[in-house]
Amino acid sequence: MMDHDHDHDHDHDHDHDHDHDHGTGCAHDHHDHHGHGHGPHHHHGDPERQATAFRVAIALNSLLVLAQFGFGFVANSTALMADAGHNLSDVLGLVLALTAAMLGKRAPDGRYTYGLRSTSILAALANAVLLLLASGAIAWEALLRVLDPPAVAGLTVTLVAAGGIVVNGFSAWLLMRGQKSDLNVRGAYLHMASDAAISLGVVVSGLLIMATGWNWLDPLVSMVIVVLIAYGTWGLLRESVQLILSAVPAGIDVREVAGFLRGQAGVTDVHDLHIWGMSTTESALTAHLVMPGGYPGDAMLDGMVDALRGRFGIAHSTLQVEQGTTSHSCALHPAN
Repeated sequence: MMDHDHDHDHDHDHDHDHDHDHGTGCAHDHHDHHGHGHGPHHHHGDPERQATAFRVAIALNSLLVLAQFGFGFVANSTALMADAGHNLSDVLGLVLALTAAMLGKRAPDGRYTYGLRSTSILAALANAVLLLLASGAIAWEALLRVLDPPAVAGLTVTLVAAGGIVVNGFSAWLLMRGQKSDLNVRGAYLHMASDAAISLGVVVSGLLIMATGWNWLDPLVSMVIVVLIAYGTWGLLRESVQLILSAVPAGIDVREVAGFLRGQAGVTDVHDLHIWGMSTTESALTAHLVMPGGYPGDAMLDGMVDALRGRFGIAHSTLQVEQGTTSHSCALHPAN
């Protein structure tokens, strides 16, 4: 067996000595080729700048939560306290995302051979769950107040919610750059942007209450906020669960990848192809290539790895070469 380990331009250091197919438990004495790197769909930007953006957003939103809870209590506004509860869950989500990003920088070791990259997936899932729990609490309180709406200080609600528009809008702007390539950052960005819109709704309800005296508008706005939170959270929840279950990451077509590999010179078949997310920004691939002519050399496999990284954004590829002279029966047979 020949084992080739090639390190490309990346921010981590892998030291692999394995002959495996992810999730299959199948091993053969053939040529294994490992490639690492970051594709064009997974630019991380400046990690320090992103971490700073998270810290600033956390600080600003923490102050906003305290102000909204305090003034919401004094003004008898469930809409304001609902917005505060939402922002609190966002603060926790931001903290989780930042912590996961920091843990993801840890170098791989003997036990965690991919490092702790997958903590970003756990953080995304936890963020979604926190938002749904907050939604349930808001909905329950609003329902109780619909039945007996208390007097609401419309001016206080309007002024504090206006501050929420500024804070959430600025926080969303800070996170805008990194949201295109990272599920964690995208979740935080979408929540900040939606919070700004929700705060605008609270401002409108405060103005209407001052103009009409209809206090029932406040819990009604709370219910609308709940619907918006649940709707915005569903995609984050679905995608994070898919990543935990080792689903093919969004944006990668497994059949297109299989067709690309089958189209390479000397390849007559591809089997046991698996693609999964190592984190919310990096994908991995393992595949068995049937090449009757034998091992084609490092240069050709380097080209395949580079193409998989450049065309499909797959950061880590393990290609196992077989001549097809024996039958390889594995436990899993995904559709290729």
